[in-house]
Amino acid sequence: MIIPALDLIDGSVVRLHQGDYGQQRDYGRDPLLRLQDYQQQGAQVLHLVDLTGAKDPSARQIPLLRDLLAGVTIPVQVGGGIRSEQDVTALLAAGAARVVIGSTAVTQPELVQQWFQRYGAETMVLALDVRIDDNGTKHVAISGWQENSQASLEQIIEQYLPFGLQHVLCTDISRDGTLNGSNVALYQEICQRYPQIQFQASGGIGNLNDIRQLRGSGVSGVIVGRALLEGKFNVKEAIACWQNG
Repeated sequence: MIIPALDLIDGSVVRLHQGDYGQQRDYGRDPLLRLQDYQQQGAQVLHLVDLTGAKDPSARQIPLLRDLLAGVTIPVQVGGGIRSEQDVTALLAAGAARVVIGSTAVTQPELVQQWFQRYGAETMVLALDVRIDDNGTKHVAISGWQENSQASLEQIIEQYLPFGLQHVLCTDISRDGTLNGSNVALYQEICQRYPQIQFQASGGIGNLNDIRQLRGSGVSGVIVGRALLEGKFNVKEAIACWQNG
């Protein structure tokens, strides 16, 4: 499945390079038109990141998100600095189908496991961003990639399997925003190891061949952001490539 993604700061569609707020590219103030266009082209799930809320949870763009989610009829997963149960309930109440949880899932697993039990594993996506060292260890980064946690990707996944973990969005940080292609070997390995999980590949998609490369990897979804904004291809073409090669 192709999952078109938008990052939002103060109502504008933006892209950060490697997560750096100082390296921000602006793509206009029309997120709803873009989402509706993605849906019309055949997208079945959309992905939104509230970067304003990620930086400052008290500034979460709930009214905007509510309007965006009401403007499309397909499921939307939403993330961006989810730190409290209040953040989870606000997004679900605004119409999010799934809440994407990053650093908090790593730093406060007991808290997030409670959310799994309370709201259902199907409403939770763990966003695990990894830096792979020379030994092949997949270190999970936290705090907007500012620091590495002590945990590996596999350790985090194992913590949540007993709570019904279904969705994991995994980004190889070295590929994000580069348009240089995905780390196909990473996804092949983790999909083989955890066949019960629906993995979403994220980071590096720059052309249709990058999507084609992921077809046999086992991932259930491919997040595509910058390439769509820059017109490298459109959603319809991406879906056709994913389905037909």
